[in-house]
Amino acid sequence: MNPPCGRCSKPVYPTEKINCLDKYWHKGCFSCEVCKMALSMNNYKGFEKKPYCSMHYPKTSFTIVTDTPENLRLKQQTMLNSQALYKEDFEKNKGKGFSVVADTPEMQRVKKTQDQISHIKYHEEFEKSKIRSDAPPPENRQDYAEQPSNPERYNQPAGQIRPPVVAPSSGGRRFQAMYSYAATEADEVSLQEGDLIMDVEPIDEGWVFGCNQRTGQRGMLPANYVRPV
Repeated sequence: MNPPCGRCSKPVYPTEKINCLDKYWHKGCFSCEVCKMALSMNNYKGFEKKPYCSMHYPKTSFTIVTDTPENLRLKQQTMLNSQALYKEDFEKNKGKGFSVVADTPEMQRVKKTQDQISHIKYHEEFEKSKIRSDAPPPENRQDYAEQPSNPERYNQPAGQIRPPVVAPSSGGRRFQAMYSYAATEADEVSLQEGDLIMDVEPIDEGWVFGCNQRTGQRGMLPANYVRPV
């Protein structure tokens, strides 16, 4: 009995028989499964017991592993081992502080931007507080008012310090400005050294309300910039 051909299933005679890939082939039938190019024993590539040329040989790919009970057990054991290693590493590193962040170019750019913003805010706050930096802090105004205000300032020759302006009393307390002050808000009053403040009333810690006799403005002013007269 002559065996059938692996391609055409016809009998293969000994004179034209090729034994390959566990089959018998006619010489003309031993060709690539895709392009039908004739192959020989020297240039064929077998895949699933079928001949292919080098160009059309199927690319191997990852196979899907079946979730058998043994595979599921190994998967669970791997997860348990990973959790145990993570817990052990956590216990070792606990209490060592924060982790080190890599100093990448992006982190350097963010850090530089934050430094610039902080620098700008610092200068804004410095300029706002600069106006009031030449006077004692508000919490010390009471002690300061009880002491004579710089005797050398008031013992200088006439003309260097503006004398107080005498005005009719309206029944409120009168104060005199010891320092110049530029108002920073709409409800504040600007002062010049020597200005007379009428109808002065305390508001809260560090601020009073009154009327500048020179300009006629009424509003808030720092208590440590004025003294009673």
